[in-house]
Amino acid sequence: MGKCKHVLLATALSLAAGAVASIAVPAAAFAGDAGWHGKAEAPRYQEAIFPPWQHGRNNDAANKGFEFTVPEIDSMADFHGSLTDPALVLYVGGNYYFAMAPLVQAFEKAHPKYAGRIFYITIPPGMLVTAIKDGGTFTSGNMTFTAKADAYLAGLKKVQALIADGTLTGPAVPYVTNDLTIMVPKGNPAHITGLQDFTKRGIRLVMPNPAFEGIARQVKASLLKVGGSALEKDVYETGVQNGSTILTHIHHRQTPLFLMQGLADAGVTWKSEAIFQEQAGHPIQDVTIPPQDNTTAIYAGAIVKGAAHPKAAQAWLDFIHSPAALAIFEHYGFKPYHQR
Repeated sequence: MGKCKHVLLATALSLAAGAVASIAVPAAAFAGDAGWHGKAEAPRYQEAIFPPWQHGRNNDAANKGFEFTVPEIDSMADFHGSLTDPALVLYVGGNYYFAMAPLVQAFEKAHPKYAGRIFYITIPPGMLVTAIKDGGTFTSGNMTFTAKADAYLAGLKKVQALIADGTLTGPAVPYVTNDLTIMVPKGNPAHITGLQDFTKRGIRLVMPNPAFEGIARQVKASLLKVGGSALEKDVYETGVQNGSTILTHIHHRQTPLFLMQGLADAGVTWKSEAIFQEQAGHPIQDVTIPPQDNTTAIYAGAIVKGAAHPKAAQAWLDFIHSPAALAIFEHYGFKPYHQR
């Protein structure tokens, strides 16, 4: 979390410097440069491209009260439900935030006593682990709250490692698998055909950040399969240095958001995320990575040690690999996990 603080400090200093510099600029020149011209104007961005994209469907709180969501300005897209007396708190790796609404609905149908009392968080798995170790306390904007996890769901290897170090209580429960794909803007204007095209001159990439997102390990493995260490270096070292590769800072939502705003030409995500974007009607499509070049992830879950609601957590783990849950996952391109 120290890196985040340094980034925030640098940003604050930059903004402060900008504010001081603006004092010397004539008011008329500033207004002209800003396009303000002395009158307030509504934002010109397309509101629909900013998350949350499920328009409230990922919040099953019985009473939503006064709804205050302004895309891009005031939005907490990764925190779902009511913090008032939850009966089950789930920390879910952000890889399938879009599937959680129907999963929660199906779970509540089978377990009515939990209806409206499930709170879940869908940020990257590594950050969720940090939150567990920090006692489940989060700050987003000016809001600080505590929601201690009952169950943690992420990649199988990560879950097994956390069981081994005592953070989670075993056994690990695997349930689905997922493959990589190349996400591009609709129409694929850069004519990307595969990972090998990432070295083409002028291609702008948005890629998962190895510092925050576990998917970066699978992405690097696929880059090595296609182009060896040279391709991996071009994307994750040279590209980052020369600005042709943008690294996400916190979430996979950034990839389609950058693509839809014309800031990048391609990015590697999970296949399920591209399917969701297309189903949501966003101007996104994907380029398939062939099996020999792809890298598959296995998702699993386990109960958090000292969970306040262990029975509820176990009920969720029992549900997550049930036929009802698997049918929902398959709608987004996930595949059932089969013991090897």
